[in-house]
Amino acid sequence: MKTAIKKTIATYKQAIPIMFSVLLLVNLVNPLMKDIYIKIFSGNYITDPIIGALLGSVSFGIPITSYVIGGELQALGVSRLAITAFIMTWVTVGIAMLPLEAKFLGKRFAVTRNALNFLFSIIIAVLTVFLLNLFNL
Repeated sequence: MKTAIKKTIATYKQAIPIMFSVLLLVNLVNPLMKDIYIKIFSGNYITDPIIGALLGSVSFGIPITSYVIGGELQALGVSRLAITAFIMTWVTVGIAMLPLEAKFLGKRFAVTRNALNFLFSIIIAVLTVFLLNLFNL
């Protein structure tokens, strides 16, 4: 029991400085990106989900705040495709957290997980908007 506690404390001592640095960087970049989001989305069915997924991958957020971000983007006129892909990758893909994830879970796992989440976020965004349009929602 004591060994497990000691290992856990040692792991936290390694992880906390990395997490603090990443969160600081993300919190500095996210407000700067807000004005850019409005300008780059055209409503295109091909480019919007890809651009949304790329921006969401670089940004980082928690699920509870995604509703607010999604509502703000929609109020600014950003397409549902872009918003859906952005929010999905914003929550599930963590380019900023990739070094930390790779260190503790392995590089191959971290890269594979992030790549699959990126790809499926685009697919889910397209399917979601297709179904919403199909049912006139």
